[in-house]
Amino acid sequence: MTTLDPGLIVRACVLLRAGGVVAYPTDTFYGLAADPRNPGAVARLFAIKGRAAGQAIPLIAVDEAQAMGAAEFDERSLRLARALWPGPLSLVLPASGVICKGAKASDGTVAVRVPASDAARAIARAFGFCITATSANLSGEAPLTSAASATGALGGVVDLVLDGGETPGGEPSTLVDARAETPRLVRAGAIAWDRVLRSIE
Repeated sequence: MTTLDPGLIVRACVLLRAGGVVAYPTDTFYGLAADPRNPGAVARLFAIKGRAAGQAIPLIAVDEAQAMGAAEFDERSLRLARALWPGPLSLVLPASGVICKGAKASDGTVAVRVPASDAARAIARAFGFCITATSANLSGEAPLTSAASATGALGGVVDLVLDGGETPGGEPSTLVDARAETPRLVRAGAIAWDRVLRSIE
């Protein structure tokens, strides 16, 4: 992947603070960034994707400290985060009070991770809070690995497409709920389940 132009990152953050939606590269696919604290921005994100309301929107953070501003960590989840971040591991956790209702699952949780993508982390760092990370494609369609494909699919409806070159693609992030005594694999992904289990032994 190529490095994002700092000026474009600043522009993206201005748009996000105004309720905009921006496509950007992650360590798996291109994602859609919006402010998860802004109900209007989240509603617009759902409309752009054609996604049914009531589904949680995944979040990415620049680091553990920023993730803690969006979700409440238990000891086991924190151990997993420290073992496998940055990387494609998303943790299901209770959302903090600043996350708007539309971005949460029906049980009040969100999924958050720190990606192994300098570009994605740079946006979250500049924005100063977690950003959404739902894939930059219409619901039901394949996720996208280039700015050109994101522009082709959504260029008329998102406010900006940040070109970071090709993303690795492959499997999505592994989604894990480690809050109970027995951790639960919610969605298989790029990090093998046995590696997750070894990380919390």
